[in-house]
Amino acid sequence: MDFSRFLSDEFEVKGWVNAAFRAVQQEAPGKVDAHAATLVMKLQLFIQEVNNAVEETSHQALQNMPRVLREVEVLKQEATFLKEQMILVKEDIKKFEEDTAQSMQVLVEIDRVKSRMQLAAESLQEADKWSTLSADIEETLKTQDVSLISAKLTSMQSSLAMLVDTPDYSEKCVHLEALKNRLEAMASPQIVAAFNSQSVDQAKMFVKVFTEIDRMPQLLAYYYKCHKVQLVAVWQELCQSDLSLDRQLTELYDTLLGTWHSQLQWAAQVFKNPHEVVTVLLIQTLGALVPSIPVCLSTAMERTGQDTKLAQLLELHDATVHFAKGLEVAMLPNLKEQNLVKVMELVEVVYAPYKPYQLEYGDLEEENLLIQISAVPLEHWEVIDCVQELSHSVSKLFALAAGAIDSCVKLTDGLGACGLLRALKALFSKYTSDFTNTLQSIRKKCKLDDVLADSPFQEDWTAFQNSVRIISICGELLHQCGDFEQQLANRILSTAGKYLSDSYSPCSFSGLQDTSSAERKSSIKNPWQEYNYLSKENPSEYASLMETLYTLKEKGTSTLALLSPARAALARLNQQSHQLAFDSVFLRIKQQLLLLPRMEGWSSGGLGETLTDDLPNFSLTPLEYISNIGQYIMSLPLHLEPFVTQEDSALELALHAGKLPYPPEQGEELPELDNVADYWLGSIARATMQTYCEAILQIPQLTAHSTKQLATDIDYLINVMDALGLQPSRALQNIVTLLKAKPEEFRQAAKSLPRRMAAGIAAMRGLEA
Repeated sequence: MDFSRFLSDEFEVKGWVNAAFRAVQQEAPGKVDAHAATLVMKLQLFIQEVNNAVEETSHQALQNMPRVLREVEVLKQEATFLKEQMILVKEDIKKFEEDTAQSMQVLVEIDRVKSRMQLAAESLQEADKWSTLSADIEETLKTQDVSLISAKLTSMQSSLAMLVDTPDYSEKCVHLEALKNRLEAMASPQIVAAFNSQSVDQAKMFVKVFTEIDRMPQLLAYYYKCHKVQLVAVWQELCQSDLSLDRQLTELYDTLLGTWHSQLQWAAQVFKNPHEVVTVLLIQTLGALVPSIPVCLSTAMERTGQDTKLAQLLELHDATVHFAKGLEVAMLPNLKEQNLVKVMELVEVVYAPYKPYQLEYGDLEEENLLIQISAVPLEHWEVIDCVQELSHSVSKLFALAAGAIDSCVKLTDGLGACGLLRALKALFSKYTSDFTNTLQSIRKKCKLDDVLADSPFQEDWTAFQNSVRIISICGELLHQCGDFEQQLANRILSTAGKYLSDSYSPCSFSGLQDTSSAERKSSIKNPWQEYNYLSKENPSEYASLMETLYTLKEKGTSTLALLSPARAALARLNQQSHQLAFDSVFLRIKQQLLLLPRMEGWSSGGLGETLTDDLPNFSLTPLEYISNIGQYIMSLPLHLEPFVTQEDSALELALHAGKLPYPPEQGEELPELDNVADYWLGSIARATMQTYCEAILQIPQLTAHSTKQLATDIDYLINVMDALGLQPSRALQNIVTLLKAKPEEFRQAAKSLPRRMAAGIAAMRGLEA
């Protein structure tokens, strides 16, 4: 039987009993009682064994208890004894310290005296050594052995360090410096020869010698002078050649870059800080060039025409940028080993010639853009040619603007963004001014401002068609201006955005500077990417740029109106184009309506009037002037159809952005606003009715017959309006009501109508208002 299951924490009596009887029921169902008796007996035997084991274990534990207690007592006694011994030792030590304190003080004093005596002895030895070396140095100098002389001078220098407090210390210093100067003068030919021949062993020896005598800066001066002379000679030879300045600069920069690589490899074998040494070499070389690069740039700019000055400057700057990129690539792998202060100084020297031009970039760009846009023709003898030139000018305008962005990025790395915005403002101002002058010229060519009342009526839709093309051009201008403004904001933020600190706040500009310096200390910056000429030279413009960048970053490039004056000017152009188109359509109508007050038939009587006095109104026919106007207005939908059918996004944009004169009266339903053609038709119809009313009120006198004729003419125009789905104006309806009123009913009809109008119509008809 397995009794181990009794030890389990999950033991269950019922489960164990069921498991014990399950096998017996399957094998011999009739022997369950016998099996139970056997099982009970086994359990009793097992219980007895367990009891015996427990009793034996308890007996052994009782026997072991006294021994453990005895051992604990012994351990306690030993601990007490140890404590007493420690106290005794502590007292002995204290007593010893008290007894020997005076003796130890004496020993310390003796040791201090000994140290002073040793120091005095060494000083005397060094003084004696200085005297010996001073006496021997002249003989050593005669040997011309640089290493031996250097060793002597080093020893003298060490001796002199021990003689600081002697009365003639300063005289000894002067004497030692004079000896060093003699050594330097003696070794100078060998130093120059070693540097010119690039002898590593000789150079190492001189580095060791000059390091020992604390004259390393003087040795480096020889090194810089040797190579500087060679590099300046190369530049002077280039300046005397027939090469253009950009080729001269390219050749010089290639030479300097080659010198960097070759000298760095050589200097690494000689000097402890080769990167700094070669960096200083380039700094001194660029500063020693004769003629200097700034002078060459200034001369080149003076010789260049105004129209190509900026292009020439960019070409020269590109050569310098290529050189700077080459140096940056060469330095970047070992940037941690560089002296970043010297590297920044080199960056300043490389870019310094262009600083004056970068600071006045805005003026240079403005001058360039105005010259370029002035070369874009807009005016021609023929109107259709003017329209063609206006259409071509759009792409030229935005090509110039896009080129200005590229120039700004290339020359100023985005720091000239404020100057760029000023230049673009001047560009768009000049363009819109020229565009406006061209529109005025087109008005004169189409004689829209010379309304001749006696000219014969003839339909000519050429001017209107050209005006529609101009409106489409304005739409293209508005569309491209929006796209360009977005492109401009993105380019400014992507290039100049690196100068904006994450912690910049427009309210605290000083906070930006502090944080920036902290950021620079916390991580290694690349001086070639940190060059910033604007922050020091023009802080106010730099602050303005930072504010613009901050706004672009916080509010998004699509929300900031960088070119709002330009967009407003283009919107005014669009409005002028709408007025041009409107006037080209309305001119014919206006010419006919100006005839109205001067027509002779209104006040003269005759046979026709006598015969028709009692005839009904429908027997009268509209006069020629109003028939011409009616037919002209009826033909308008056909000519306005391109507004609806033509799929021209630019035209659609311009039409929705522009406004027409004679807007709908307040309270009228405006379904025409959803349809551009209906909007135009409604505007021309309202202009016609208003001008017609004004012309009617200028008629001096009306006979009874002419009153009926005028009412017939007005009814004809109202019918034309109804046919086109347009409502006649209230003023026109009031006039026709007053004209149709019988003399005896006039006063009653005029009561609810405007008094001034009623008085005018009454005077015409010879009635009392």
